[in-house]
Amino acid sequence: MDKNLKNDLENIDILLEKVKNNAFDFLKNINDIVAFPESTNVYTPSELNKNGLGGENTLEEFMQRFYKGIVSSAGSKYFGFVTGGTTPAALMGDWLASTFDQNATGRDDSSAARIEEEAISLLKQLFGLPEIFSGTFVTGATMANFVGLAIGRQWVADELGIDISLEGIYSIPPIKIVSATPHSSILKALSMLGMGRKNMHSIPTIDGREAVDIEALENYLKQLNGEPCIVVANAGTVNTVDFDDLKQIGELKKKYKFFFHVDGAFGGFASCSTKYKKLVEGMEEADSITIDAHKWLNVPYDSAMQFTKHPKLQLQVFQNNAVYLGELSDKPDFVHLVPENSRRLRALPAWFTLKAYGQDGYEEIIERNCDLAQLLSEKIEKSKNFRLLSTTRLNVVCFTVNFGEHKVTLENIQQFLNLVNKDGRAFFTQTIYKGTPGIRAAISNWRTEEKDIEIAWEVLNKAYNIYVKTIIAID
Repeated sequence: MDKNLKNDLENIDILLEKVKNNAFDFLKNINDIVAFPESTNVYTPSELNKNGLGGENTLEEFMQRFYKGIVSSAGSKYFGFVTGGTTPAALMGDWLASTFDQNATGRDDSSAARIEEEAISLLKQLFGLPEIFSGTFVTGATMANFVGLAIGRQWVADELGIDISLEGIYSIPPIKIVSATPHSSILKALSMLGMGRKNMHSIPTIDGREAVDIEALENYLKQLNGEPCIVVANAGTVNTVDFDDLKQIGELKKKYKFFFHVDGAFGGFASCSTKYKKLVEGMEEADSITIDAHKWLNVPYDSAMQFTKHPKLQLQVFQNNAVYLGELSDKPDFVHLVPENSRRLRALPAWFTLKAYGQDGYEEIIERNCDLAQLLSEKIEKSKNFRLLSTTRLNVVCFTVNFGEHKVTLENIQQFLNLVNKDGRAFFTQTIYKGTPGIRAAISNWRTEEKDIEIAWEVLNKAYNIYVKTIIAID
């Protein structure tokens, strides 16, 4: 055995203790660690050492060269994208998942599959989904949308009498995909699936909103004259967390032939809250659903779930025919249901956090985050420096900067956010809403409290004063 391997094996307890201490220091100080890198220095790549450094020296090199560039994206003041953190229980599960290193593909190879099955069952209870839905873990919302749309593609072809998994996409006419405000990952999935971004047919939205105009949707479906298609609905748009009327779309399924996919990556968590669950009424009518775990479930990246009512079609798409995998059973292994053949036990962090905090714990996180979004919205409404671009419905605040007579441009927003994010105490991302450049504040972290909103508000106003006095004044 290599001497470094042998030494590390003999001292694994010491090595893991050092790693634990470093990890604990990070978690203990996470709210003081910057949310944006302090330095943009280019890292100098190192060469592969012929003899190896061993675990301890490698850890030291990492801490010296890379640790300063690790940001508090899992902290309480990171409002970019839609990023959760990692609950203590989820971290426990993730550490064990790495330690056990199970290949979570086969149902009878270890208890890994049982953990995933139970985690999916717990999630269905959390979201109020009926038992008819099956589910699996994938890497993120993009792959969950990919799986859902792949099943939808198979469904459309099946309606036309073709098994597209055997005959291929060229055996049928182009599939029409219909949506009002699809997330970019939907278009990416269409590209990967060979259905093409240009085959997304955009339906008008309700005036002043991002939700689909149901009457316009029905008119489009009528024009298809029975041709099957895929309807992609939103349970929470990325800019304003707007919701399509899922119940009404479900009613349309009684009259028209379409596969109903719901992208509920983070908005689906509204179902956890008594206060907000009305927003997702009708989600149970979907044929497939995307929900992201590393967003509002607050488990480590990469983790999401796809749910469907069509496991047989899913099997047709993703089955992996190989002798060494054995014959297909009535309950196929996960290797036959998702894109990956090799699968990490990513269900374990989800299982840990669901068991640890339960329905009430997640309802508290969701409602606290939404209350904080309302608090930030109220501050913006009373401010002369900023203005809301949309109603705040859930946990995302969409707003822009007031520069008086100076019309705000995307370049202005980028320059302004550069000042905000370089402060290090808070992090926001840019957007464009209804043609107006703006800012998104997505509050999705279990740690975030009112004091974090106060700090973020201070950072925003400090940056505003600097920006107006310098860049705008120069213009």
